[in-house]
Amino acid sequence: MEKTRLSSKGQLIIPKTIRDAHGWVEGTEFTVEDTNDGIVLKPDRQPLFPKKSIEEVIGCSGYKGPPKTLEDMQRGIDEAMSERWERKRK
Repeated sequence: MEKTRLSSKGQLIIPKTIRDAHGWVEGTEFTVEDTNDGIVLKPDRQPLFPKKSIEEVIGCSGYKGPPKTLEDMQRGIDEAMSERWERKRK
């Protein structure tokens, strides 16, 4: 267990070994929860990747043909599931 000290400005230094172990970097935001035993710091988890619109990511799919309808997509899913089912039955 490591120790730290409260500064005159009310700041705490989280020891480097703990920051490194959790991947907390400068600017990480925390929620502070007051409990009967003291306080609990919980990092506000940001998504691994920021939200993107479909228009921003559609180019990475590699498809270069005409747009597919929902029916086309469902047909493709159905065919792939049938093929998988047949492979498992063998």
